[in-house]
Amino acid sequence: MAFGDLNRINTNLQSLDAQFSLNQTNRQLADTQLQLSTGKQINRAEDDAAGFSIASKLGARVSGLEQGLQNTGDAKSVLDIAEASFDSITDILTELKTNATQAANDSLGSDEREFIQQQMDSLVEELDSLVEQTEFQGQNLLDGEFDATFQVGERTADEDEGTDGDVINVQINHNGESGFSGEGLGLHDGDLGDAVDEDNRELWVIDDDEAPGDSAHEAAQQAIADIDEALTTVASAVNTIGINQSQLTIREEILTQSINSNEAAQSRIEDADFAEVQSESVKMQILQQTGISALAQANQAPESVFGFLG
Repeated sequence: MAFGDLNRINTNLQSLDAQFSLNQTNRQLADTQLQLSTGKQINRAEDDAAGFSIASKLGARVSGLEQGLQNTGDAKSVLDIAEASFDSITDILTELKTNATQAANDSLGSDEREFIQQQMDSLVEELDSLVEQTEFQGQNLLDGEFDATFQVGERTADEDEGTDGDVINVQINHNGESGFSGEGLGLHDGDLGDAVDEDNRELWVIDDDEAPGDSAHEAAQQAIADIDEALTTVASAVNTIGINQSQLTIREEILTQSINSNEAAQSRIEDADFAEVQSESVKMQILQQTGISALAQANQAPESVFGFLG
């Protein structure tokens, strides 16, 4: 600014410079206040174009990982329901075996064996009811055809790289047409009172009069063998569930670690250092007050011209 510029009235250059400086200070102060209110040092692309882009991608990935973690928890809930039902089925089969073993003893008469037969009929009916009621979101888990694919991450399959993406397939299968019901496990197919037949055996009866060609002892022994086979089938299914549960637990740990790592990376890029921003805010407030004072003085400077007029 030239020395004589202070004597010009139409254009107060000193005031314009003060205004420009004050406006810059006000913008910087507004930025620091925005950072303090949002907790972020990058609030829009113009703050840091590259940082904003990277932080946005990291944020999207974190959201996908968090949903994957929730999906994993839902998958574990499905398997927990199936496992609880299998525990109950195992208890029922164990009680059935106890009854069949008791019925195999020839110290019992026909009346006692009939009572045991009624108990076994009731247990199989309870087993059927349990299988029918084991559902999740309207889908039966023990019908022998459960096949579900759970999305436990944010990546998709890539045929070029030969990867299946972040998915875990869970199957609770059984060759029987009725799944893990009494019929599906080979315990019955219709009326338990039907005769035992080697070619078309529907199950066991333990009454001599109702099992032509087989003694009550032999019918009860066949029942024990059938129940043992059913227990093996159920144990195999529980083993598969346990393996899948282990996979999901490991996946939960991986997802949690990935979420923490990505959030840390996003924070380093995007989040504001409050101590630094607060210090900068105080500095801008002082400069703002100084700028306002300088602007006021610059606006009063042209009044010195009145001395020439006097």
